Amino acid sequence: MSFAVPSRPARPEKKQGRRVSPLAMTVGVLAAIAFLLVLASSFWTEVLWFSELGFSEVLWTQWGTRAALFVVGLVVMALVVGLNLHLAYRSRPVYAPSTPEQATLDQYREAVEPLRKLMMVAIPAVLGLFAGAAASAQWETVLLWINRVPFGTNDPQWGMDLSFFIFTLPFLRFIVSLLLTALVIGTLAALAMHYLYGGLRVGPIAAHEPRVTKAARIQLSVLAAVGMLLLAANYWLDRYSILTASNERFQGASYADVNAVIPAKAILAGVAVLVALLFVVTAVRGDWKLPAIGVGLMIVSAVAIGGIYPAIVERFQVAPNAQELEADYIQRNINATRDAFGIDDVEVSPYDAETEATAGALREDSQTTASIRLLDPAIVSPAFRQLQQNKQYYNFPSTLSVDRYAIDGESRDTVIAVRELDLDGIGADQRNWVNDHTVYTHGYGVAAAFGNTTNSDGQPTFFQGGIPSVGALGEYEPRIYFGQQSPEYSIVGAPDGNEWELDYPDTAEGQINTSFPTDSVTAGPSIGNILNKLLYAIKFGDEKLLFSDRVTSESQILYDRDPRDRVAKVAPYLTLDQKVYPAVVDGRVVWIVDGYTTTDAYPYSASQALDAATNDTLTGRGSIAALAPQTVNYIRNSVKATVDAYDGSVTLYAWDAQDPILQAWSKIFPASITDLSEMSGDLISHVRYPEDLFKVQRTLLSKYHVTTAPEYFSGQDFWQTPQEPTNRSTTGTKPLQPPYYLTLQMPDQDEPTFSLMSTFIPGGNSDRQILTGFLAADADAGAEAGTKAEGYGKLRLLELPKDSTVPAPGLVQNRFDSDPKVSEQLNILSRGNSQVVNGNLLTLPVGGGLLYVQPVYVQSTGSTQIPLLRKVLVSFGENIGYADTLEEALDQVFGGDSGAEIGDDDMPDVEVPDAPLEPGDGQPTDEPTTEPTDEPTTEPTTEPTTEPTTPVVPGSPREALDAALADAVAAIQAGEDALAAGDFAAYGAAQDRLQTALEAALAAEGALE
Repeated sequence: MSFAVPSRPARPEKKQGRRVSPLAMTVGVLAAIAFLLVLASSFWTEVLWFSELGFSEVLWTQWGTRAALFVVGLVVMALVVGLNLHLAYRSRPVYAPSTPEQATLDQYREAVEPLRKLMMVAIPAVLGLFAGAAASAQWETVLLWINRVPFGTNDPQWGMDLSFFIFTLPFLRFIVSLLLTALVIGTLAALAMHYLYGGLRVGPIAAHEPRVTKAARIQLSVLAAVGMLLLAANYWLDRYSILTASNERFQGASYADVNAVIPAKAILAGVAVLVALLFVVTAVRGDWKLPAIGVGLMIVSAVAIGGIYPAIVERFQVAPNAQELEADYIQRNINATRDAFGIDDVEVSPYDAETEATAGALREDSQTTASIRLLDPAIVSPAFRQLQQNKQYYNFPSTLSVDRYAIDGESRDTVIAVRELDLDGIGADQRNWVNDHTVYTHGYGVAAAFGNTTNSDGQPTFFQGGIPSVGALGEYEPRIYFGQQSPEYSIVGAPDGNEWELDYPDTAEGQINTSFPTDSVTAGPSIGNILNKLLYAIKFGDEKLLFSDRVTSESQILYDRDPRDRVAKVAPYLTLDQKVYPAVVDGRVVWIVDGYTTTDAYPYSASQALDAATNDTLTGRGSIAALAPQTVNYIRNSVKATVDAYDGSVTLYAWDAQDPILQAWSKIFPASITDLSEMSGDLISHVRYPEDLFKVQRTLLSKYHVTTAPEYFSGQDFWQTPQEPTNRSTTGTKPLQPPYYLTLQMPDQDEPTFSLMSTFIPGGNSDRQILTGFLAADADAGAEAGTKAEGYGKLRLLELPKDSTVPAPGLVQNRFDSDPKVSEQLNILSRGNSQVVNGNLLTLPVGGGLLYVQPVYVQSTGSTQIPLLRKVLVSFGENIGYADTLEEALDQVFGGDSGAEIGDDDMPDVEVPDAPLEPGDGQPTDEPTTEPTDEPTTEPTTEPTTEPTTPVVPGSPREALDAALADAVAAIQAGEDALAAGDFAAYGAAQDRLQTALEAALAAEGALE
């Protein structure tokens, strides 16, 4: 017997896998490395930057929280969507119903099936990425909730601490929103899957066939029930959020909201819970009628109870009796707004301002009148540039800063600016990588002038300036590596014996070089190793960082150098003031930045758009950047930040340690905020009340100076801020008049103090230019280390009588412009190549009334423009004064005896060397030397010209006038030529000639009459 041995089936040949070519592998590896390097150039360089500044905890806390929230958002969304897709697919019918509808769906199923597994993973993952990104943006909300602190004040509706509305409610809203969004998308995904595989049918079916399978019914019912519960939670939270809602009259819950909307929200929440229970019943019993009825009831309730009923209450109950019914809620709004914006303790005083000028009226206010600032920081920047810029690669901002300095023991209002580096001033043939990033690395010193006086020729009286910097401020570190006009990045530091950074130009030696002492001072991340070089080369897109011999082991890279940007990075939770100003403090130049903590969740407080409230004629000028659109209903100047102009170090001082929002952030970043006790007295002496906060407060006070509901309801006493009367805007619009810093004495003060002031005029559509109020904030923080002056930040409001006839700034400016004598003389000054520029119109409460003072500048219309103070305009009541000096103008108004003692006898004798503008630029090339390359080798030869000191009026008055105007034009041109040659002696002589010519012109003009 034989047995046949069955043959084994032949094994199928293994398909030879396609080998990946070495070239493709290499390209792939290189691509991966390039991607990682680009990623590292963004992330690791940030780590280096924050670490160098000592704010690593800010970066890691922010990144860690964002990463955790990203994961939470991704997991929640992906899990909900993925789980619903998986359950819907697993519970699909074994046999799809045989209907025309399913025949069509079969085609879609066949197309989807090859990619089904991938799609069931990819779709939840992609949706999760979007949810994660949205969740990570809520890092501040989550951190504030975790570190919340009580406000110590309860809301008037629910009696809950305000921390619930500001910290907890936003967090609960975020959680409910995330879950509800994920659930809605998950439900849609389940519906689509059930429909595709026959668990849910829409078309015609047989009478005995169900439209929904049991598995689909249970899944969709449970999803609907959970969705209804989340909707109920949303309705319930709406009851609290309505306390920050807006209505036609005021912010916060109104009578209709409290008595109709809030109860309606509670009813709708209850209905949503009931419908959720009905969906649970459906999941068990399979009857869709009850939840369908419930959903219909909910829709009807939302329309009737949530919409129609409140509208009926508003129209038929509230509207006819609005003043009485809304009174309590308007009062809530008034009280909350005044507290939230820090205007609850404004000291209001009636001020029956005099309009008749009497002799000696200013005698008691002589200190104030002697301190009136005549130097307009928005106009005199060209004078600073011409007289103190020194070289074309230095520059000053178009709007300068106002501060005060103690000179010889006396506090003096000061206009100050930093001499910053400006690479645009370098010739195009000398712009190269070496010069831009290793030679021209920093600016040098500050220029400071007295605010209340000028030289005899109308120039600013500098008490600090020149290069090297000398003057009344003494010795300080003058190098400006961090400023508002600094280059994108600079490489500083060099091996011993190598100094290639241009320090300052020198007449004798050409230029003085320096090297940043990176061995003892850190100003930026080290760029001495090959990895950091590579990462920063990628970050800035500049391969020269890799190959330059100027980048050595001693090198540091400086970037993100704008003071405002640096503070914004280390304190992302702060809203920053637009104005950053410099101060010479403890031997260093520091930039001072005001930081605000804000929220839009303060119950009943009025909402205010910051960009609208802070917009005025100075917004956007020079280095001032307008605030980004942001609406708030609570603000505190909680932080004073400083940025060292030499090493870039940032310090955040807790200026308002009682602010609950700052307290929460202090718990989040405990090592980032410095206690006020660490603030030196010298620094405190330069702290001032911030402009943007003052602008926001004056905007709110235009309405909320009234403190009772009936007054607010009538609106008859609402005010507004006057428009800028000098019309400096170049956009054709009429922006608001900015507030001004100056030293003044309010009627209830014993002595003048450094203040910030503004005025009010009637509100609404009225065009009446009558003054209704005068607001001043005490801007002087004192000079005691670690302590704010008791009066700092005090707001004082002078309310003028309702029948007041005191002219407002617009009317005063109109009177100046239309006064025959003033306009005639201004026309003379503006003839030829001259241009008259009106300075800031200041308002001061002196002499029992309100005094207006405006400096008048004259400048050339040519390329070289130096605004020189030539006249001073003064107004008190109906009287106008116009003279060469403030004292003379005041005497004109007050009948020759103003009582004001104004002069420069008490000015300290401070010698500040001239900084002539030399025609040579002296820029180094790629290999700069210490020897000058193009500086002039001889002194200017222009000699001053001696001119007559008394007006000569030949011939007829008309001929005399023409001759005098011709002499004025020639003198202006001579002055420009002298400045171009750097000959200040000739320039001074030209100014004398100009003054003589103008006097002759005025005399001739008078003879023509």
